[in-house]
Order: sequence, then structure tokens, then C-alpha cells
Amino acid sequence: MLRHATRVLSRSAAVARARPFSTDLQSSSKIDESFVSAWKKTIPNIDPPKTPTAFMKPRPATPSSIPSKLTVNLVLPYGSELSAKEVDMVIVPATTGQMGVLPGHVATIAELKPGVLSVHEGNDVKKYFVSGGFVFVHANSYADIMAIEAVPIDQFDSATVQKSLADFNQKLNSASTDADKAEAQIGVDVLSSLNSALAA
Repeated sequence: MLRHATRVLSRSAAVARARPFSTDLQSSSKIDESFVSAWKKTIPNIDPPKTPTAFMKPRPATPSSIPSKLTVNLVLPYGSELSAKEVDMVIVPATTGQMGVLPGHVATIAELKPGVLSVHEGNDVKKYFVSGGFVFVHANSYADIMAIEAVPIDQFDSATVQKSLADFNQKLNSASTDADKAEAQIGVDVLSSLNSALAA
């Protein structure tokens, strides 16, 4: 049985290589004709809306060899912190634990928890504190990080963070409603993570 293992594994690997990753697929500009005709019957005087794929730019195809750099976008609701920045590695605070992303990383989606996001470019390491969000790692060595808030770690004052953490702990202990408890717990979670990051 084991003597056939290499043949079976090499055959399944060849099949897996032939199937494209979802990030390899080009965005479709094809219009859904049945939707457009139904729209025009219902509302003839207004043009039909465009679908999200009409606004998407196609990603570059997955290269045949692993690139030397990872291209990172760090996007916030009010702006962009990093745009198409080529780096060696990023380490993100995923809810499942710290996740390092290098060039050639497998396509992944992960939720972010409050913690430190570090961007490594040679010997230079830039650290941001993120309060939450998502990271989308694409098979073509692109990583899109959507954060609710991202602030360089050196902009925080440790004494202010500790005082705020004590205030939120007091609010949590004295909270009477579920809404007050939830709000205080969020503050405790975020400030505890930030306090740990500053102490490291």
C-alpha cells in the first residue's frame, strides 16, 4: 500500500496545480442580461445599477515562482496607511493568534483582534496598534489589511493607557446594564492589548 503512495500523491498534486486559485480569476465585466431586462421592464427610465465586479480591477496572476517581496495595502475607513508597499513580511494579530505572512503565503482570510501589526522591511520594523478588522492574503503575494483603526505604536503614552484601563475596569465593575457591561468590556479588551504591546 505504501509503495503506491508517491504515485497517488504526485497525481493529486498535479490536479491541484491545474486548478486556479480564486485570486487568479479575472474580474468579470460580463453583464447579467436577465437582470438588466427585468430591471428595464420594471423601471424603464432609470439605468440599472452596476454590480461590484464592474468596479473591481483584476489582480495580477499568481506568479510561477515565489516573489521576493509581499505587497501590502493597509486601509482604514478614513484613508490608506500603506498602499502597494513592498515588504519582506507582516505579522498580524489574528483572532486565532499571531500570523506571519511572507511572500507566497497561501490565500487566507483572518479576522483581526486588538493587537500589534508589524511591517518588516529589511531591518526596519514599523509597528501599528490595530483595534480590529480583517486581513485578506491573496495567492499572488498581495495582502490587504482592512483595520478599523491603526496608529503607530510610538504615538501612545503608557501612563495614559494605564489610567484609561483602570477607568474601564472600574466602569466594568460598576456597570448595571448589559449595554454598559459590553461597552466597558470592549474598552478593557482593547486597552489591555495596548498596555501589553507597550510593555513589550
